[in-house]
Order: sequence, then C-alpha cells, then structure tokens
Amino acid sequence: MTVRFDITDGLATITLARSEAHNALHVATKLALAEAVQKAAAPEVRAVLITAEGKNFCVGQDLGEHVAALKADPATAMDTVGEHYNPVIRGLAALEVPIVVAIPGACVGAGLGIALAGDIRVAGTKSSFATAFTGIGLASDSGLSYTLVEALGSSRAAGLMLLGDRVTAAQALDWGLVHRVVEDGDVLETARTLATSLAAGPTQAYRQVKSLIARSGLSDALDREAQAQTALGQTQDHKAAVDAFLNKTRASFVGM
Repeated sequence: MTVRFDITDGLATITLARSEAHNALHVATKLALAEAVQKAAAPEVRAVLITAEGKNFCVGQDLGEHVAALKADPATAMDTVGEHYNPVIRGLAALEVPIVVAIPGACVGAGLGIALAGDIRVAGTKSSFATAFTGIGLASDSGLSYTLVEALGSSRAAGLMLLGDRVTAAQALDWGLVHRVVEDGDVLETARTLATSLAAGPTQAYRQVKSLIARSGLSDALDREAQAQTALGQTQDHKAAVDAFLNKTRASFVGM
C-alpha cells in the first residue's frame, strides 16, 4: 500500500507511504492517490490532511519507471501527466473543505505541485523545495505553472523553474510558499492540530472562503502542461538528462 487513507471525526488523512523511495510517484501511487482524493470528497469530510511517511514528503516522478516508459514508447511516456497527475490536482482543487499539507524533508517536482494544491502548508526547518523539471529537460506539470506563479509571483516562479534553485524552509516561509515552519519532529503534529481545528470549525464558511479565492485558471494550465510535457518527453535532451540523473553523471544538453 503506497497511499493510506483514513477519516476520523470529519478529518480525512491522506498519507504517501512509499518512504523507501522517498515517496517517488509511480503509477500505482498516482492511482492510489487519485482514489484517496476522490474519497476525501465524501460529505462527512470537513477538512483534509496530506502528509508522508519517512524523511521526505515527495521527490516527484519515479524516474526509474519513467525511463522504462521512454524506452517502451517515447510518444506515450508522458501520458501519465494527463492520465494520472492532472486528475489528482483537479481533484484536490475541487475539494470544498480546507486542505492542510504537512511537509517533511524534500518537496520536489510533482510533490511540490501536490503541496501547492493545498491551502495551508507546514514545513520543518530542514524541509526544502524545488521544481527540478528543467534539470531533466522538461517544463512543469502538476499545476506548477499556475500555482507557483500564484504563490510567488511570476519573477520568483520563473527563477525557480528556469534555474532549478532549491528553496530552504526559511526562504519558503519568507516568500509565502509555506505558512508555518516548525521543528522537523513537530511537522505532522502541528499540521494535524491545524487540520483537526479546521474540521471542527464553520465548514460552510470555509467552503465560501475557498470559493471566493478559487483558482479558475488552474484547469487550463494543467492542459497546457500536459501538451508541453508530451512534446518535451520526446526530446534528446530529456532522454539524455534522465539517464544522466539515474547514473549520477552531469547532463549535457544539445538543445534538441
């Protein structure tokens, strides 16, 4: 089981449970995550907590599985964006109740997209954030082309996406990427306390708050990302960069 789901006293908890792989997202995990998000839309749910087992929240796509997909058929290797990532992000965006995200350790790529689909983010002092896509010759997915700009503004978002900089927890707090930074051992408990409080709060008011700040442009961004990733997934640069990453060597880009 790579994703756990539980509802207690109106609080739905979704836990990424693939700690041995730093919660990297392979197809089974993405399908289980989408199912959990659907369950979180149940009428009895008044708040949602998303968290992860292990030292890291999520390092994004499982590149080992991705390499196999590239070798099998480069033309369909990026279908996972539309088939798996987009339903997860659309499902989270559609939830009318508050979403709290507890972020231990690294939060990278699609992991960052999942975190930004939440409403309140709690990080640890050693947490870090990065987009990572251009490092392997891709653009972005999981809604980052919209949610990162929404969170940081176009200048900072462009810098993170183009340069691939890693953001520390302190910087993330300063920029407004997260709402609280606590000691690493207190991340889950702090987030759970916030989520439990929200689950016991004025749910109808929370629904109206979320409706008033709804992300109307996210769906279009998800569609554009899927198109871009499909095209980039067939480039020489992407294939070479993924191989270099897995082999722990430096990628050499030729612009094709």
